[in-house]
Amino acid sequence: MIVQLKGNVGFPITLDPSVWIFDDRKVEFDQAFNPTGGENVENNENDLEQASERWNREVYMQQKIKPPVNKSLSKAERKKALESTYVMSIKPFLANAEVKDNASNAILLTEQGDQTVTIEQLENGYFLFAVEGKPLKEDGPLYFYFGDGSNKDTPIRGVKQITIE
Repeated sequence: MIVQLKGNVGFPITLDPSVWIFDDRKVEFDQAFNPTGGENVENNENDLEQASERWNREVYMQQKIKPPVNKSLSKAERKKALESTYVMSIKPFLANAEVKDNASNAILLTEQGDQTVTIEQLENGYFLFAVEGKPLKEDGPLYFYFGDGSNKDTPIRGVKQITIE
């Protein structure tokens, strides 16, 4: 259930998607591709608050300070975490691995064969790691979705390794 990120990077790293369920940077699947949700005022205020939190996290990441992970969760938040479908951006992990400036592509190794995506597509994309709060055991450990949602119905399934070229 681990995924190696290696190749044209300063530091090869190993990702463990099974622990991402506890990571504050995870995003609900539906919100990743439809961030506005409903049109009522409550949702808009919530979206503004979430955007503010994402901005603060991005600022922290730019300063090489890791965002808070594993904050204590309320009972309702724990229940929601164990029932929702989540994706995670690979961008913070790419920053930690220090992708070299001359890198142009990433090869996603799957059982069905290698899939090549650009570094930009990888940075802006999402990895699905949990469906209804459970890790992907079949066709897992990760599914890759482009950030624009163009492959929302046909993700790259079974990503087992990421090699930066």
